[in-house]
Amino acid sequence: MSEQNITRLHISGKELILIGTAHVSKQSAEQVKEVIESEKPDTVCVELDDQRYQSIKDANKWKNMDIFKVIKEKKATLLLMNLIIGSFQKRMAKQFGIKPGQEMIQGIDSAEEIGANLVLADRNIQITFARIWHGVGLWGRAKLMMEIIYSVFSKDEISEEEMEKMKSKDMLNSMLHEFTIAFPKLKKPLIDERDQYLAQKIKEAPGNKIVAVLGAAHVPGIKEEIKRDHDLDALSKRPPKSVAPKLIAWFIPLLILGIIGYTFYTNPAVGVNLTMSWVLWNGFFAAIGAAIAFGHPLTVITAFIVAPLTSLYPLLAAGWFAGFVEAYIRKPKVGDFENLSDDVFTVKGFWSNSVTRILLVVVLANLGSTLGSIIGGADVVRMFIQNILGS
Repeated sequence: MSEQNITRLHISGKELILIGTAHVSKQSAEQVKEVIESEKPDTVCVELDDQRYQSIKDANKWKNMDIFKVIKEKKATLLLMNLIIGSFQKRMAKQFGIKPGQEMIQGIDSAEEIGANLVLADRNIQITFARIWHGVGLWGRAKLMMEIIYSVFSKDEISEEEMEKMKSKDMLNSMLHEFTIAFPKLKKPLIDERDQYLAQKIKEAPGNKIVAVLGAAHVPGIKEEIKRDHDLDALSKRPPKSVAPKLIAWFIPLLILGIIGYTFYTNPAVGVNLTMSWVLWNGFFAAIGAAIAFGHPLTVITAFIVAPLTSLYPLLAAGWFAGFVEAYIRKPKVGDFENLSDDVFTVKGFWSNSVTRILLVVVLANLGSTLGSIIGGADVVRMFIQNILGS
């Protein structure tokens, strides 16, 4: 049996066998099967959380998705990003003729075949996303989304030989160094904290011989972190939400309403102009967002009508209303859910599938409404200063 990409550790009387894999490598899946069958460990740990494990086990997850519930629970953006990231991995896996995450699936199957315990060793993906989103800031979020979208729709292909080279420690350390330079705040929640979480879960796994199936990027960190104890509860906490965004979200609408109300009191004609400016800017950009998503004409009209109102009440969003209308008019068919994982390969697929189109309507209408609020708010203040304070 080849020992390449395998790390053996002995901690507290336990033998730990770490298999560093590439998530879309056929050789990785074959090595996982070979190691588990020959070593016959007491426990197999896989780099999955319960949510991703259920996705693997439930082949019909897309068919059972309630798109109205997704919008209502404000998960449209999260689901869209999950689809985008997943499509990148699946596109590479398809290039090599395997399933995405095949090495994790193999780890699960092999554990069942030999009767070993199975431990889902990774942190909840939503906790990781929340900690990433909190840490990178506004500019970092925009930059990160652009990088993800570019990587998804890039036509560049990677050879399987290059994929295998990515698992070498020297290449990996070089990649992580570049990764840290590009997104220094991203490495901590995405790599470092998960190294700590994975290390602790592996160390606590039952039995004396443990095999852990891991992405190669985590192996160097886990080798160091497994020497220390880590608080899983602390690593699983959602970051505290800042009060400032909420205060700003309420202050700006109140300021706009105050300005328009005072203007109507002092000069009704100017008050009408201010109101029209707010309505037109908000409605226009929200409608443009819905139109870019190829929303139904009634969806576009809905976005235009509700945006000026929802922008004044932070607990509501224009995209939600537009998304509900789009989902009602163009209710996704079973085929849309069945083809979802394939349609997200391309830009055309994103816009043609009813499910992703609804998600795009929600996200782009909200972005348009936000832009309209900024421009419209600035225009309202400008007109107020020019016509009321300046008179």
